Amino acid sequence: MRARHSLRFKVALVFSALTIVLLVAQAAGVRALAEAQEERFIAALIADDMRSVLRTYHNDPALVPPLVPRLAGRVSEEGRTQVALPSSVRDLSDGTHQIIVGGREIHVAIAPFGNDRVYKVYDFNAYERRFKQVIDTLMAVTGLFALLTIWLAFGLSGLLVRQIAGLARQVKELRLGASNALNPGRYDEAEVAELVDAFNDYHRRMATMVEREKDFTSNVSHELRTPLTAIKTSCELLDQDPVIGPRSRERLRQIDRAVDDMIERVDALLLLAREESRADVGPVGLANAVEDALEPFAAALAAKGVEVTIDVDRELHVDVNRSALAIVLSNLVGNAVRYTDRGRIRFSHVDGWLQIEDSGRGIPSGSVPHVFERFYRGTDAGTADRGFGIGLSIVRKICDRYRWPVELDSEAGKGTRISLRLPTTDRTTPPSRKIDAFPTGASRGEA
Repeated sequence: MRARHSLRFKVALVFSALTIVLLVAQAAGVRALAEAQEERFIAALIADDMRSVLRTYHNDPALVPPLVPRLAGRVSEEGRTQVALPSSVRDLSDGTHQIIVGGREIHVAIAPFGNDRVYKVYDFNAYERRFKQVIDTLMAVTGLFALLTIWLAFGLSGLLVRQIAGLARQVKELRLGASNALNPGRYDEAEVAELVDAFNDYHRRMATMVEREKDFTSNVSHELRTPLTAIKTSCELLDQDPVIGPRSRERLRQIDRAVDDMIERVDALLLLAREESRADVGPVGLANAVEDALEPFAAALAAKGVEVTIDVDRELHVDVNRSALAIVLSNLVGNAVRYTDRGRIRFSHVDGWLQIEDSGRGIPSGSVPHVFERFYRGTDAGTADRGFGIGLSIVRKICDRYRWPVELDSEAGKGTRISLRLPTTDRTTPPSRKIDAFPTGASRGEA
């Protein structure tokens, strides 16, 4: 998942980074300028002092130091630092040079004097150490200012985004469908007030749409219940007619069970359209739910000769909405039966996951990411098998609503496995149970 940071953090980060960059650039510039000025100052001091020394030697030849043969010149004794110059300095040109002698950096000034040259040594190490201390202090102060900048940036950014943060809290606390709206008068920043007005308009339209959807689902539920109730009543009356034979009576019972299932699904879809549907949960026997989902497909399974195996413990219960689970299982079982022409369909419960595995045609790898999309229909199946492309999208919607993770693994020609994670209330070691083609009249099978 992509990491998200608060607006306050981002504002503080940008402000701090910009200020620190400016502080560092300023400190680096000051240091470079100071070092350049230091070199100019030392060069000016040496030049002025050398002019004074040469003037003195010209005015009083008695003060001229003796000639040093190895240096081919004279070394000024005036204020001389006790440093033995190496013979290599005789190869240096006239002017001021920095050399290392005995691990110390010294300045040597060389100037012509008659037929000879005059050497004078200057040691500014003490001055340069103090100068370095000043520069280091400057950099340390810059670092302290950088830390202060971070603290100030975080505080100032809080002031800058306080109204945005307040708006975010209000929006978070506002329930969809609530009649109250945000008050733009609480915000003195024009952009935030405009955002509040836009949000209020969007919220009103969404609340109206949700209310309209609730009315629609209630009306649809009522309109569907009326004919279903009529069908169920007619089935009950016909069941009491002695003229009805055993085969017809069995068909009536199937119609009656189908009506019950339809009513249950209508109730589930109605709950799914409402926010309160998550609370309508309770313990449901998973094995029984699987068998109920298989029952409408018993004839198709028997005709195809598909072997059905249920490895789910009868004592295992899941904490779910019964109607929602029935819709999910009905769609998943329907897909497995539709695309399995031979072989087997196996139900098992492993590590909290209900797994439905079939040996059917499978799904091409390019279609797997899209199978839960609404109206998506695979291109590899015949027209009669492809359906309307809404079954798995309903499964996804219900699973998202109840937070049931669902995963699909499939390979063309090798079958499909769908895994559904349901919250369990009890689990023991599951015994294996085999149902041969789930024949009509023996839909519950035998252990």
